[in-house]
Amino acid sequence: MKHSKGKIVRGLMVAVLLSIAATVCAADYPKRDITFIVPFGPGGGSDPICRQFASQLEKALGGNINIENKPGGSATIGIGAVVRAKPDGYTIGHATNSALAYMPLVNRDLPYKTSDDYQSVVKQADMPYILAVRADAPWKTFEDFMADVKKKPGKMRVSVSGMRTGPDLTMQLLNQVARVKIATVPFTGGAGEALIALLGGRVDAYASTGVGVVGHAQAGTVRVLAVFQKGKYDLFPGATPVVDAGYNVSLPTMYSVIAPKGMPKDVLDKLVGTSLQVIRSEEYRKFAKANGYVVDVKGPEAMKAELVQYGKTYADLIKFIEQK
Repeated sequence: MKHSKGKIVRGLMVAVLLSIAATVCAADYPKRDITFIVPFGPGGGSDPICRQFASQLEKALGGNINIENKPGGSATIGIGAVVRAKPDGYTIGHATNSALAYMPLVNRDLPYKTSDDYQSVVKQADMPYILAVRADAPWKTFEDFMADVKKKPGKMRVSVSGMRTGPDLTMQLLNQVARVKIATVPFTGGAGEALIALLGGRVDAYASTGVGVVGHAQAGTVRVLAVFQKGKYDLFPGATPVVDAGYNVSLPTMYSVIAPKGMPKDVLDKLVGTSLQVIRSEEYRKFAKANGYVVDVKGPEAMKAELVQYGKTYADLIKFIEQK
């Protein structure tokens, strides 16, 4: 009987010690620098939002966060490094919906296949796509543009930053939803080259993020007809929200933070809670609005559900494209 009581006491002591250890682990996190892997080169659309997020998260967590740019493979190289990292909270990563939900559908050799293969942390923001034309173009509204699209199947040409990039997939989704034929013209030189094609009159319209055309719109050389989302877009409040116009086409770049799967729960809880605190802050929201990002606060479960839905949208879109 004494022996049995001793076992119980020792068991309780172990449980208490483990509980204390876990508490200390969460309280001490982070004890060293955190590496934040960004799977794109410096200067891209991810750069501003990642630097703002990392800067605020540093202050909130009370530790250093080092951004490590690891571009390549349409973001899959950097994301692969995050997925394979030790799940201790000291390696986190930036990711987009196309890299997480589209790329696994077209590349079977990735170290991740679904949202179950990594830990969703927080959604940083959305960056919607816009449709722009030259200021001297005959279309004053998105409705005017679509009327001509329907009259001239396959004749309207829209420049995009590359084959199967976000803007290209958005235009393909418009084709699918509206049952029209808009020809996309991909440029290997990216959004800059695609915009030059519009300004030079080589295409009818241009699809991209809105940040790159703000200056041209203010100078009166470009007219932004539409934004592919529901509701007005602060960057171009006069642009027609495509969803409100009756076309359910909203395929923005979803910026998010992920981590390796299997992190200690207390560390994960602290990382998630602090990240949500940053995303909800007035400082973060002001920065996002000024730079064309749309804040949509989502924690791990809601973020994961959104990525699953994107996966379904991409799968249907791939089938549509292949049947063309």
